Amino acid sequence: MIDTHAHLDMPEFDNDRDELVSEMTKQGISSVIIPGVSVDKWQKQLELADKYQWYFALGIHPWHVPDDIDSAIYLLETKLQECRENKRLVAVGECGLDKLHHWSDKQLLLLEKQLLLAQTYQLPVILHSVKAHQELLTLLARIRPSRGGVVHGFYGNSQIAERYIALGFKIGVGGLLLNPSARKLRQTVTELSLEHFLLETDSPSMSPFDQPKTRNTPLVLNRIVSEISFLKKNETVCILEQLNKNAVQLFEL
Repeated sequence: MIDTHAHLDMPEFDNDRDELVSEMTKQGISSVIIPGVSVDKWQKQLELADKYQWYFALGIHPWHVPDDIDSAIYLLETKLQECRENKRLVAVGECGLDKLHHWSDKQLLLLEKQLLLAQTYQLPVILHSVKAHQELLTLLARIRPSRGGVVHGFYGNSQIAERYIALGFKIGVGGLLLNPSARKLRQTVTELSLEHFLLETDSPSMSPFDQPKTRNTPLVLNRIVSEISFLKKNETVCILEQLNKNAVQLFEL
């Protein structure tokens, strides 16, 4: 299994990261993609990706909109240049829009500049979208990133998912799927072809509904795969094979 979105560089994992990686290996979790969130955290990402042979993305999360966007984008492009030959760099992101967190036009500007960098460096994009699907879809339709990407932590209906898919994007599915109340997401996974989905956890965030106060980790992946298997009425091994294929193809792993 590949966790296509896990923030294992976060401080929540500093005390037991080696032990967690050992348990991940035992459970067949072969690798993760660590998304970037802000300029000051990129170096730790790179060090951990090198230590554990993980993949990484570089970007600026909408929760971390800098005061000087042009300077931050310059630093991002510089780092993308530095890592251009590093085969573990697989995407630009995590970037996107979040209307529940200091929403402003600066989020749109920051995202647009990152989408253009993804186009320049021919990398897929890892997108964060909260209450902003219409704005995000409009921007993607205008820029049309040629490598596509993934809308991570998706929780919408199949109609919204299909609009992203038409623009060349995959749908990231995580622990929310385990919640029986997540009807829209569960219906989306049931209705749409498995080739459109990626497996992720967003660790340490997005803990399963039945463990709300615990730290989320990639170890929940087996439960998510089993739930997809149940919804799709297909064997787990077939589900996992397709999900891995999707990740390998999108990120050229």
